[in-house]
Amino acid sequence: MVDLDRLARERTDLTSAQIAHLHLLTADWTLLSDLSFSDLVLWLPTWNDAGFVAAAQVRPSTGPTVYPEDIVGLFAAKGRLREIERAFHSQRVVRNRMDEGSLLPVGTEAIPVHNGQRVVAVIARRSGLSPREAGELERTYREIADVLCQMIAEGQFPHEGMQDSSTPPRVGDGLLLLNAQGVVTYASPNARSAFRRMGVMSDLTGRLLEHEVRRLAARSGPVDESVGVICAGRGAGSVDVEVGEVTVSLRSIPLVSARIRTGAVLLVRDVTDLRMGERALLTKDNTIREIHHRVKNNLQTVAALLRMQSRRLEDPSARAALEESVRRVSAIALVHETLSQTDVDAVEFDAVADRLVAMVADLGDDVSVVREGQIGTLPGSVASSLALVVAELLQNAYEHGLQELGGQITLSAERRGRRLRVGVVDDGAGLPAGFAPETHARLGLQIVQTLVRDDLKGSLSWEPGVHGRGTTARVDLVIPGR
Repeated sequence: MVDLDRLARERTDLTSAQIAHLHLLTADWTLLSDLSFSDLVLWLPTWNDAGFVAAAQVRPSTGPTVYPEDIVGLFAAKGRLREIERAFHSQRVVRNRMDEGSLLPVGTEAIPVHNGQRVVAVIARRSGLSPREAGELERTYREIADVLCQMIAEGQFPHEGMQDSSTPPRVGDGLLLLNAQGVVTYASPNARSAFRRMGVMSDLTGRLLEHEVRRLAARSGPVDESVGVICAGRGAGSVDVEVGEVTVSLRSIPLVSARIRTGAVLLVRDVTDLRMGERALLTKDNTIREIHHRVKNNLQTVAALLRMQSRRLEDPSARAALEESVRRVSAIALVHETLSQTDVDAVEFDAVADRLVAMVADLGDDVSVVREGQIGTLPGSVASSLALVVAELLQNAYEHGLQELGGQITLSAERRGRRLRVGVVDDGAGLPAGFAPETHARLGLQIVQTLVRDDLKGSLSWEPGVHGRGTTARVDLVIPGR
């Protein structure tokens, strides 16, 4: 689908600021569409004055659509959209007069979009509702929509920063209409239901909304000043009002005529279940982080106990076995420590790799360990297995390649999208004659092969260095998608 930004830059001479204004408008024009029970199409004048191009459209959730097909990208040559052209040049809202040859169907209005010193676009508004006698709700919604259309023509709508919520209330959630003094002149059925759940059992009509909301909110503690601003309709924005276990989101859209505030529309949504879900998710995340923290502490305790036990052993082979276990446990603890400090089940593995490198570098002064390349973020399950694999390969390179000779170990990484290659290279003694990792008896290599094959679903390869000196171990895997 062709987007607004691309069409505006390729087909018009609008500036970046004017395009930004159109983005702000279309980000919030669902409000106008629902209040109008109408489809809206945004028409932009082309740079060469050859006609207009449809750059965006929105369908109402309160009524049927008249445009079942997507018309974004449609070009209309000059003279084919006469109402659009009249609105563009006159800078006034124009109703369709059923001129023969016009592309606009009966019942369409053309609303100029004013920004700065010029009209930058025109909105075509058309309802799919059949003619009939409208009820109070429909009449009120249409009257509000007419005010908003005039505000668009005067450059007074949309308001900067009005969309400041990820889940803003919509027209169907509930609507209050206030006069200039902040008194409720109309309350939709859903709005009345939301306030009834907060404890307002009587009719809101004729009441000063700010006073009612402050009285309710005060039950739960001090009332923020923004509550008064929003509930009086003095400013555009959103606020949540909590009364006991009930949470209602209020969004204010001031109504302006001739630059004078005449009232406001407040959209009302009961977000109790949504906020409870968010709090439950936050509690779950905190619990998971606490579990990782405790697992890390327990693993560090196990490592400390193994370290103490190894110091009491006189058998060098037994002591070495316990020291290997300490390093394995410590490697896993590193991953859990990282997971305990993040909000998601993901690990910045480069930080873990740096600490694994430091652990091996501490084994001997005659061995240097360096890291090349970036691994990036990995899922927690992948990070745990890969940390143990890297620790084992680094340990193996030190013990069997450089412990007697000294030298350098390099931990390298190459990542392309979801494909990752990790290598451990040393310049030591090299692979022994007849080396076959599948039949090698060392526990460490058996652990590595099992983790790479079963947990990481990857492959492990070994290569001798140049002139038979040194060894390269490579792990190739595909990081699972989310």
